[in-house]
Amino acid sequence: ELKEEFTRILTANNPHAPQNIVRYSFKKRAYKPVSYVDQMAIHFTLNGNMIPKDSDEGRRQSIKLITAAEKDPVETSAVTSEEAEIKDEESTGDTQAAGEEEAEESGKAEVAEAAEGEESPPPRVKEQKLANQFNFIERASRTLNNPTRERACQSEPTPCADFSATVNQWETYDAYVEELQKVEKSKEKEKTKAQVAKREEEKKKKGRKFTSLESQIDDIKKISKAVKIMERMVNQNIFDDIAQDFKYFEDASDEYRDQKGTLLPLWNFQYHKARGRAVTAISWNPKYKDLFAVGYGSYDFMKQCQGMLVLYTMKNPSFPEYVFSTESGIMCLDFHNDHPYLVAVGFYDGNVAIYNLKKATSQPSYKSNAMSGKHTEPVWQVKWQKDDMDNNLNFFSVSSDGRIVSWTLVKNELVHTDVIKLPAQGTTMQGPEGLQLQTLGCGTAFDFHKKIDYLFLVGTEEGKIYKCSKRYSSQFLDVFEAHHMAVDTVSWNPYHLKVFISCSSDWTVKIWDHTIKTPMFIFDLSSAVGDVAWSPYSSTVFAAVTTDGKAHVYDLSINKYEALCTQLVAKKKSKATHIQFNPVYPVVVVGDEQGHIISLKLSPNLRKMPKEKKGQEVKKGPEVEIAKLDKLLNLVRDPESKA
Repeated sequence: ELKEEFTRILTANNPHAPQNIVRYSFKKRAYKPVSYVDQMAIHFTLNGNMIPKDSDEGRRQSIKLITAAEKDPVETSAVTSEEAEIKDEESTGDTQAAGEEEAEESGKAEVAEAAEGEESPPPRVKEQKLANQFNFIERASRTLNNPTRERACQSEPTPCADFSATVNQWETYDAYVEELQKVEKSKEKEKTKAQVAKREEEKKKKGRKFTSLESQIDDIKKISKAVKIMERMVNQNIFDDIAQDFKYFEDASDEYRDQKGTLLPLWNFQYHKARGRAVTAISWNPKYKDLFAVGYGSYDFMKQCQGMLVLYTMKNPSFPEYVFSTESGIMCLDFHNDHPYLVAVGFYDGNVAIYNLKKATSQPSYKSNAMSGKHTEPVWQVKWQKDDMDNNLNFFSVSSDGRIVSWTLVKNELVHTDVIKLPAQGTTMQGPEGLQLQTLGCGTAFDFHKKIDYLFLVGTEEGKIYKCSKRYSSQFLDVFEAHHMAVDTVSWNPYHLKVFISCSSDWTVKIWDHTIKTPMFIFDLSSAVGDVAWSPYSSTVFAAVTTDGKAHVYDLSINKYEALCTQLVAKKKSKATHIQFNPVYPVVVVGDEQGHIISLKLSPNLRKMPKEKKGQEVKKGPEVEIAKLDKLLNLVRDPESKA
């Protein structure tokens, strides 16, 4: 244990220096420990007033002493001699070593002086002591006081007058009333000034807005075509799977469904500003097969709203191509066959209008008014007809006021002509003072014959269907007791000249021969039928939609009793209102009362064409379709002939 060594290391570190100092780092936004700590410990400090000669201040003071010696050399030499004597006396008490050093120094100086020769040595300049800056001398001085002066002025006395009057309550009241009137007038003047200023500011702002909007519109027009192309390209990439289904998908499972079919959902069309409005009309463009128009309004007559005319294309399902806002709800519309840019529209307030898609305006090119014979009730359907004798465009409209009106476009106005008036069930009613008043029926739908120009059908709210002619305005060609409730749609078959179809809210769809008073086929769909439409590719295929949101597709050549497809197409708690076949593609579009539109592709079983037989060519065209439907009608008229 005695031989064991204990080592101690002495360091220069300060044992009292803190080792845990932290500083805030603005770069890293956090407190960081300081790695370097000052270890120096100071035990004694003394601040001196010695100035080195080599420093700036030392040189400055030496220069001052030299200048003072040059000014008064006698005084400086006397002072220096006295100071030398005092120093000699003091130096006698020093050690011998100091004396020897001084002797050596003086000897060296003498040798240097002898070496310099005969030149006289310059006078030795003694450093002058600085004056004490803290010695002050009190001095006093007195300033002269300015002599005082007095100044006064006197004004003329104000004129005075004596006034006396008696004051009572009504005089004070009148004075207050006058004062209040003055205050109100001043406030009105200020208000008028403020209003005028506001109007001027608003005019200026509007002018600025219009100029900015015009410039923006001009800029948008320049790039609108390129932007549309880009938008369609983006949408084709987004909806590529739907586009592939639309063009190539064929449901192979139809072979195992026993001639039943399905509807494949494709694109959904919806405009956010039309959300909540019912789809009241759908019409395909006759030239551009991917473009269709949709009318928005309301079938709830207690809650009417503004309408919209919107045109969609299957190439861009995300946003419509054209949008037109209307003051009243749209109830019907129709494209012109020869001029596909003209759209005839019927409104809830009884007006009709024509929109020109070529014009860059949101207002209709033609519109009826009270002076030009507008309807007094909602317009339920409009149809373009052939031009008149003067080559003027014209179309027909039917309304709840019982009038079928022909509208002709003459220059810049619409000229109306009442074609026929529908009678009510009672025809006449008892008026005041025994007058007999004729009541009109309520027209809800109509359709013109595809081949016979003057022949058309009109459906009414009473459930009747009238066969009418343009040549006779006072009487009907025939009357069909068709339905028990309002007729929603009447449509001629596109192939057969005698056959038409009708649907009603009494849950039924009926197929008629206009030469026979009774229906040829009756289909009960178990719900109110909103719309029915013939297919453009077959004389025996038609589709209908009901208020429970279902679509029904029939093919009479395959099954005369049941639908080949019954499918829910509308969203929950939403009524399907309209359905239309595309004129070229195997697609139908369905609209509901919430403003949604869905496109559906028909499966192969729902669009069967005539089969090829061995050794025979397949005949196609309207003659084949007419013969096919004629065969069915003959079977219905004479069931025994089937055997």
